[in-house]
Amino acid sequence: MNTSARSDHLLLEIEGMKCGGCVHAVERRLTEQHGVSGVAVNLLTRTAAVSLDPHAPAEPRQLTAALQGIGFPARLRDQGQAMVESTSLNQGWWSRWRRLMAALVLMAVSGLAHLATAQQWTVPLLDSMVFHGVVATVALAGPGRAILTGGWRALRHGIPTMDSLVGLGITSAYGSSLVALLWPAVGWPCFFDEAIMLLGFVLLGRFLEERARRRTGLALRQLMNLQPETARLLVGPEATSADPDRLLACNHRSVRAAALREQDRLLLLPGDRIPVDGAILAGRSSLDLASLTGEPLPVEVSAGDGVTAGCRNLTGPLVVKVAQAGAKTSLARLVQLVEQAQSRKAPIQRLVDQVAGRFCYGVLALAAATLLFWWLWGARLWPTVLATSIQAHGHGDISMNTPLGLGLQLAIAVLVVACPCALGLATPTVVSVATGRGAKAGLLFRGGDVLETAARLDTVVLDKTGTLTIGRPLLQAVAPSPGWKQDAGAEVRETLLLQWAASLEQQTQHPLAHALIQAAQERGIPLLPVQDSRTEAGLGVQGIVAGEKFTLGRPDWLEQQGLTTDPSLRECLREWEQAGQAVMALADTTRILGLLTVADPLRQDATVTMARLQAMGLELRLLSGDRRAAVEHLAHRVGLGSRDVIADTRPQGKGQVIEQLRAQGRCVAMVGDGINDALALACADLGIAVGTGTQIAQDTADLVVMGEGLAGLADALLLARATMAKVRQNLFWAFAYNSLALPLAMGLLLPSLGWVLLPPLAAFLMAVSSISVVTNALLLSWQPSREKDPGICTG
Repeated sequence: MNTSARSDHLLLEIEGMKCGGCVHAVERRLTEQHGVSGVAVNLLTRTAAVSLDPHAPAEPRQLTAALQGIGFPARLRDQGQAMVESTSLNQGWWSRWRRLMAALVLMAVSGLAHLATAQQWTVPLLDSMVFHGVVATVALAGPGRAILTGGWRALRHGIPTMDSLVGLGITSAYGSSLVALLWPAVGWPCFFDEAIMLLGFVLLGRFLEERARRRTGLALRQLMNLQPETARLLVGPEATSADPDRLLACNHRSVRAAALREQDRLLLLPGDRIPVDGAILAGRSSLDLASLTGEPLPVEVSAGDGVTAGCRNLTGPLVVKVAQAGAKTSLARLVQLVEQAQSRKAPIQRLVDQVAGRFCYGVLALAAATLLFWWLWGARLWPTVLATSIQAHGHGDISMNTPLGLGLQLAIAVLVVACPCALGLATPTVVSVATGRGAKAGLLFRGGDVLETAARLDTVVLDKTGTLTIGRPLLQAVAPSPGWKQDAGAEVRETLLLQWAASLEQQTQHPLAHALIQAAQERGIPLLPVQDSRTEAGLGVQGIVAGEKFTLGRPDWLEQQGLTTDPSLRECLREWEQAGQAVMALADTTRILGLLTVADPLRQDATVTMARLQAMGLELRLLSGDRRAAVEHLAHRVGLGSRDVIADTRPQGKGQVIEQLRAQGRCVAMVGDGINDALALACADLGIAVGTGTQIAQDTADLVVMGEGLAGLADALLLARATMAKVRQNLFWAFAYNSLALPLAMGLLLPSLGWVLLPPLAAFLMAVSSISVVTNALLLSWQPSREKDPGICTG
């Protein structure tokens, strides 16, 4: 993501967000700013992705000042900062640690004083209420100051947050205790210990929650760490040599990877991580791509092949020319896209954030109602509750022996226990874990909304060429004529046919020519020189090879020239043509010597992937611009019927097909790889591009499956289903927690059972609810199929 001031998007790092109410407040504040067209705030990563009005974009300083004014310090994230863990994150971590330690020490002192009072020990200072007040004052002025100032500032601007609720609870307890201490005649109870314990539990809960949150970003940080910080830059006059041996022997020096520029030349030794995108100039080696694409097997590379940042060089030294470095590499873009994806909310999360933002007002109203009810009416209706509450509280003068004291205790408990923190974390934690794990497996989701759509798909439409097939023609078979060179072995005759045919195609650029030449190179067959080469467009090529004239082209074209095909080859010709394969015939001046067939083969895992998708209950369609017979033949090979085939479709027609399926009420995904699929990808509910496809297909798609195989397609949909199951679990527990805790905090069971929820226990339960939501997200049970049986996938 480009985060410069002149871009259409900004990424802001925001401090102080702790709950769904905070998210709602930040989004509301940013949306109000002139020049902002859209905002997506992520509580987990504490970032805001801001879309700017292209005609009059807001200035970054304007946005950060607006957030600073309501108690949320913010700063613009620069482009390069996506590749390193923020220093301020570590500083914030240790700052929270120091505040927590200070609060726990004060809580221990207060607890000891509380115990001394309860046991009627005679300990200097500890039995003095003044001492309790001093300890509480130090706690609020020290570790609790950030909570109080942030909460009151947000409340003053009409956007209450978690800090507002906790701050009201703490200051209510402290303020009423101070009044009771200074004017004993009012007969109010003192809650100094409650204020200290409440603060300690809140800070402890936040620290543990933050620790769990950091784990959810582990996958993304591992991706960041794939790009090394240094590289071996070739130096000296030989660094520009075209001789591979001289390049490999050239001197080099270590430089920062961020300082590399295009056209620089690097030396990669076995074991090195590749720091840039580029092309190999010299050397042969194998690369480990598992970290980026999930491919389990190494890939052999040599001069002319491209390399990608983050891959590991395994076996031999390589010299690479830099094409993209720093924040422009594919790895850096991947990290930026994952961060952007974590900022895009699922519809269910947007709803929850709105509920959480308004929930704060409801909690304030409930707390006020609780205070008034127990102060004015409750204690009169059930006089025994005062005695019950005294017993529950367990100590003398700091008690709930008055209606006002009881009302204050319960109101404070309501303020604390009802914090919407768990609601705010329920969705983004799971989305963060899912997108991070998906990225490590080569599955790039562009946001939480994509995960939610992928989980509810019922129809998947797949392009044929380049999606189910590998996207390039390869030689499938060579069939010599039975009557030609009967004294030679079958292997010799096939070798001669391929050698002559590939030699004829040396000077052409047709895709079928590349298939023949590649097959000859793979088999170690040398190409022979060609003389008098002449190409007939769309028909074939003629030339002289090894002193003899040959013609290679369409069988019907050769037969029109009076050359005959052996009857035994006609059956092969008919079978191959029905399968949609391209058949070429090689002839000398008298007869056809044999047939060669070229086809775009199925991906190795295509059949298994289609079976997995069907087992998931999805309806599959095969969409192609090829002729129907060829598409139906391929469909039968992957387990689809003729009714599942949509053939002879032009690019515009593909978009219409998708729209027709959606008009039937289906949730449709389109899987494609080429420019001609871009419209269909954009029209579908979910556009899925395979990683070997064109850049425009990947830019149009919502989900990119990287790597050569199709197994990631089923993996991605299983991950989406597991993710949404986990989101529903988190939301259930978050709502259940509030549904159970709020009535208890309001004293619903106090008259009948004598149960009362004290503020320190409320703070503890609030922390447990948040930690449980984050921990549950980390338990997301999913593994890509190459590592684990994909059927084992539970929410």
